[in-house]
Amino acid sequence: MQFHIPDMACGGCLRGVTRAAHSIDPQAAIEADLPARRVKITSEHPSTAFLPALEAAGFPATPT
Repeated sequence: MQFHIPDMACGGCLRGVTRAAHSIDPQAAIEADLPARRVKITSEHPSTAFLPALEAAGFPATPT
C-alpha cells in the first residue's frame, strides 16, 4: 500500500513515519520516496489501520 504524506520532508520525518507504522505492525517493510513525499508500507494489515497512527504522529496521509 502507498501513502502520500505531504509533511514528510526529511530523514527525521521518515523515522517518525516508520515508528508510527511499526506501532501497528512491527514487521512492516517501509520504503520511502522523500522527494515525492510517498511511502510504501508492505504489511498484511489493511491500509486503514495505518492512517490513525500516522495522523497521531503528526503525518496525516492519503492512500494512493
